[in-house]
Amino acid sequence: MTGTGTGTGTTGTRTAPKALTTPTLHPTASARFLAKATLLSATLSLVGALLGLGRDQALAHLFGAGAGTDAFLVAWTVPEMAATLLIEDGMAFVLVPAFSVALARRALGLGSCDPVRALVAASLPRLCLVLAGTAALLAAGAPLVVSLLAPGLTDPSLAVSCTRLTATCVLSFGLAGYCSAALRAHRSYLAPAAIYIAYNIVIITTMFVVGERWGVRSAALGVALGGCLMAVVQAPSLWRRIAGRAHRPAPASPCPPASPCPSTSASASLYEGPGGRSLALGLVCAVLLFTLCRQSQVLIERFFASGLPAGAISHLNYAQKVAQLPMSLSLMVCVVTFPVVARAIAEGDTLRARERVERDLVLMAGLVLLGAAVVVACAPQIIQLLFQRGAFTAQDTAATAAVMRVYALGLLGHTLVGALVRSYFSAGRTTWYPLGAMGVGAFATVVISAWAVDSWGARGIAAANAAGITLTALLLLHGLGPSSVPVRVRRVVVELARPVCAALGATGAGLVCAGLFVSPAASVAACCSGATGVFLLLAWFLDAAGTRSLLLSVTHSFHSSLTRKLRHGG
Repeated sequence: MTGTGTGTGTTGTRTAPKALTTPTLHPTASARFLAKATLLSATLSLVGALLGLGRDQALAHLFGAGAGTDAFLVAWTVPEMAATLLIEDGMAFVLVPAFSVALARRALGLGSCDPVRALVAASLPRLCLVLAGTAALLAAGAPLVVSLLAPGLTDPSLAVSCTRLTATCVLSFGLAGYCSAALRAHRSYLAPAAIYIAYNIVIITTMFVVGERWGVRSAALGVALGGCLMAVVQAPSLWRRIAGRAHRPAPASPCPPASPCPSTSASASLYEGPGGRSLALGLVCAVLLFTLCRQSQVLIERFFASGLPAGAISHLNYAQKVAQLPMSLSLMVCVVTFPVVARAIAEGDTLRARERVERDLVLMAGLVLLGAAVVVACAPQIIQLLFQRGAFTAQDTAATAAVMRVYALGLLGHTLVGALVRSYFSAGRTTWYPLGAMGVGAFATVVISAWAVDSWGARGIAAANAAGITLTALLLLHGLGPSSVPVRVRRVVVELARPVCAALGATGAGLVCAGLFVSPAASVAACCSGATGVFLLLAWFLDAAGTRSLLLSVTHSFHSSLTRKLRHGG
């Protein structure tokens, strides 16, 4: 892995610290490198997630859970969708395989031009024009956007004002996502993992600085400014990799003026085979439509919740943000390994890709299920500890905790969807099956929401979300085959059953431990300790996600390190 602050990767002019560098040309990524990269990404993502909680705490403290925050959260839909489309999923699904192919071609010395630079020259200018035009259209059409997202708002003017500010994220998030995908393909993870730290710091600062004068609009202004910083913090690192001299077996440099690089129609797609550019266009459409359909679950929630009493949208938002923390952390595994899978596919090594995906699915399931057990066991104490102060009341705590427990039932489904869809798009080929599966799940979410919202309110909407995404995960798992990474589905299902059983036992233990204390902080600490202990014990007994070999490896490493220190000390 290359350090983004002190050095560059294969195209840079300075060398990163040895511990953070892996040769791009090496045929396999070492387990040690992947462990370091995952730890770095997870650590920085955890810091960003904690700052995200701080952002939500500041929002709750300053503005509570009422009509004002509902209006902002309607406008928040734009950056939420932009983040999924342009940073977390959509852009990565298209660009990581594309850059992986370009890097593989660079390593082989193919072409008269540097394939990486050719890809950037062909894609980035057009992308900027499309994103800037889309942002302008969203800002101009903000009243229509708000009326479609939340027709039940009594006074949409505040939501319209906030939407015009958050619309700028379409451009800034797009640039940030482009940089993230390119850097991860280069095996550089520091800057991409740090972007949400910068983003949330700016939002929190802006709310406290201008919140008294601007009200909840200050949060929307912070979103706009934070989005710009997300792109800025990554640009220097990417520039060093793109602008520096490429290290290739055969000398490669930018095409001379007399012999320009191939036209954008030839270089826009680096995938081989018939169809060329049209194949890339189909892939882009498939990825974007899938991501939009996946994000439609948020739109469905806001649509149905807008007809509920004021504060329902806020309760859903706070519950979702906290409940999805375990999912965000577990997905760091496949964020790191997705470039590895894409590179393996580009090199024709499907066996290595299959083994990597199967291990990732079970490992991520174990991580998210442990988090879900804690969320279900002590939801009221978590919400009270995090939010119950200022304008956020005890009634808000009870409503948010009830919704959060329901959300937790869908965490495994959300995690599996995020991991499985990478298997479909890692080969850089157009496939419409993920869109079809997500469409079925979204339809189920709509039907269940319409049926449950009158009787169960926000909890019914959360249940519909959990059911819809779980159905999608099952369909994606069932559809894996030769056209994607050839995962052994039956084996994966059997392996997934083990952490599920461990999570059930951990939930019971967490409930018991959480009830032993009155203080919310003590309850949360006891619940986390009890649930984690029982989960690890059951995981060891069931050997879920290779827990035995993992713990034995850690114990052996610790023992060897201690022995060496004692020997040198003597």
